[in-house]
Amino acid sequence: MKKIGFIGLGIMGKPMCRNLLRAGYPLTVWSRTRRDVDLLAADGAVAADSPKAVARNSEIVITMVPNSPQVREVVLGPGGVIEGAEPGSILVDMSSIAPLASKEIASQLALREIRMLDAPVSGGEPKAVEGTLSVMVGGAQADFDECLPVLKAMASSVVRVGEIGAGNVTKLANQIIVALNIAAVSEALTLATKAGVDPELVYQAIRGGLAGSTVLEAKASMMLAGDVKPGFKVNLHAKDLYNVLETSHELNVSLPLTAQVMEIVQALKAEGFGDSDHSAIIRYYENLAKVQVRR
Repeated sequence: MKKIGFIGLGIMGKPMCRNLLRAGYPLTVWSRTRRDVDLLAADGAVAADSPKAVARNSEIVITMVPNSPQVREVVLGPGGVIEGAEPGSILVDMSSIAPLASKEIASQLALREIRMLDAPVSGGEPKAVEGTLSVMVGGAQADFDECLPVLKAMASSVVRVGEIGAGNVTKLANQIIVALNIAAVSEALTLATKAGVDPELVYQAIRGGLAGSTVLEAKASMMLAGDVKPGFKVNLHAKDLYNVLETSHELNVSLPLTAQVMEIVQALKAEGFGDSDHSAIIRYYENLAKVQVRR
């Protein structure tokens, strides 16, 4: 089996690593937080002291970090992947970043004959734990085929959507739908509460109809319980929407609904909900309506 390296052991990274270990892959890991490295080492991974060291010990290096600057740093910066990776190795960036950044990083790696896929994921922590993530991949077909068994160890759906950068374009499209759907669920439950109808019963009544969705199933119960334990943080939600709007401006595409949800997310951050789950969007609507959707 190919030797795998993994950089970034946060909410998503740790369970993804554990699924790779369960599948039998030799795994080398690094993170800024030593405790996370030690946890994975206890599960059977090899601890590394830098991204360079991860790459030196790996044929495929996976990065799962917050945004474009962090990917550039761990890949292209001092002590980065580019310094340790052998020609012919592959970087699989599973972070959600700007498509242009993916293309720029891939160009720099290509100068050292290092291949790259951009392969952001959807599904949040629960599906990362289950190994049932959805992965949208950009890059060469041959590189995709080579990495497919590795990706399938962490995901139930892996689709190549085009050349480098296409994976992150697809993820931006995904995040538009998720963001607007969470806002719509928040509005609906707030309306029901303000009208004096039990929002739990409203949820049960509509979940089997056309309004039913994965977002409704995953987030309505959290909203009803007031549970803001992060599966996907508001701060990351804001980061993705920023990348959506930045890309849309580059392409001269108008996305007015996305822009409105971005303002809602910014308001939540200002109120101290940055580290809460993005289902906390309902708190914005509750404040406007001066109601609480069941606690």
